[in-house]
Amino acid sequence: MNEEESLLAAIHEDVELHSYDASWPQAFEVERDRLLFLFPGIFMDIQHIGSTAVPGLIAKPVIDILAGVQSITVAERLAPSLCRSGYATSTEFNESLSDRKWFMRWANGRRTHHLHLVVHDGPVWHKRLKFRDALRSDPELAAKYAALKTRLAATHPRDREAYTDAKAEFVGAIVREA
Repeated sequence: MNEEESLLAAIHEDVELHSYDASWPQAFEVERDRLLFLFPGIFMDIQHIGSTAVPGLIAKPVIDILAGVQSITVAERLAPSLCRSGYATSTEFNESLSDRKWFMRWANGRRTHHLHLVVHDGPVWHKRLKFRDALRSDPELAAKYAALKTRLAATHPRDREAYTDAKAEFVGAIVREA
C-alpha cells in the first residue's frame, strides 16, 4: 500500500471499538513530546482527551490530543508545518470549524492520532477537559458512554461522522452538568 492508498484507507476507516489498551497513555506522551520538540513555544498545554484517555473505556484506537494555542490564527498558521510533520487534514473541513482545527496522523491505512488545536483556556478547551474528567471520575457514567458507543458503532459501522454526531447529545449533557 503506497502513502496515498494508506491515507485514503485511514480516511474511510470503519468504526471499530477496542478494549482499553494500557499503552494508550504512553502513545499520547510520545506524540506530545514529539509535538513539543518540533514546535517549541507554540503550545500552551497539550492534553490527552477522548476515550483512550479514560482508563478501562472501550475506544477506537486513535489517540485524541487537545493542544492549546494562543489563538485560532496561530492554529491556522501551524497547519502547513503540521502536515509536513506527518499529519494530514481536510482544508474544507477545517474551514467549516470556527473554534478549532483538526489534524490526523495515520500509519498502515489506520488512524493513529487526532490532533485538535483550540484556543488554550477557551470554551472548547474547557468542554473537552470537562467531558474527559467526568468520565474518569464516574465509572457509572463511563459505562453508560461505553454502552452508547457500542450501540452506535453497530448502527453506524461505516460512517464515522454519523457515529460521532450521534454521541453529541450525550457529550453535551455531560459538559452542561459538569
